[in-house]
Amino acid sequence: MKQAPVIVPRETQARLERFAALLSEWTSTLNLISKNDRGSIWGRHIADCLQLVPLVKPDIDRGIDMGSGGGFPGLVLALATGKIFDLIESDRRKAAFLREAVRATGAPARVHATRAESVGLPPAKLITARAVAPLPKLLCLAAPYLAADGHCLFMKGAGVDAELTDAAKQWHMRVERFPSQTARGSFILRISELSRAASAG
Repeated sequence: MKQAPVIVPRETQARLERFAALLSEWTSTLNLISKNDRGSIWGRHIADCLQLVPLVKPDIDRGIDMGSGGGFPGLVLALATGKIFDLIESDRRKAAFLREAVRATGAPARVHATRAESVGLPPAKLITARAVAPLPKLLCLAAPYLAADGHCLFMKGAGVDAELTDAAKQWHMRVERFPSQTARGSFILRISELSRAASAG
């Protein structure tokens, strides 16, 4: 299923550009993105995350982003959709960047400088993650925070088939796969109806 590029309103574009400038500035001293990517933040990172916008179901009022790092995809989605996001990032320096980015852009987001296993948030209808962990581990992290009628949006690379095979040993789930428009061989997974397989204990 091919998606059209996501076009955002001018005000949102300006806030995303403010975020990109801050990201470039902080990357000088903190490993948020590769220094080689500083000249292509929009195409390589922001546009990549904006692909998730049309995949967010309309009844979502809040999302949880696992391992937010430099703000991908949770902070970008908060800016693009106006929905509240809880950003989980255990690295305290990266969490400090996220707090400054939230302040500077006015994003509807809250930063939690802790590990996903101990954040203690109420369930949400949307869980997101980009380059955090293999799918079996990611589902273990996400499951306690996913509302019964919610879904996950996970950004995955070329090894997605092997990850899905491994995950199927532990989980029952509905999987929709969307090819990335910005990274050849990468995919976005929309996962819903998640439950642990009986054989997984």
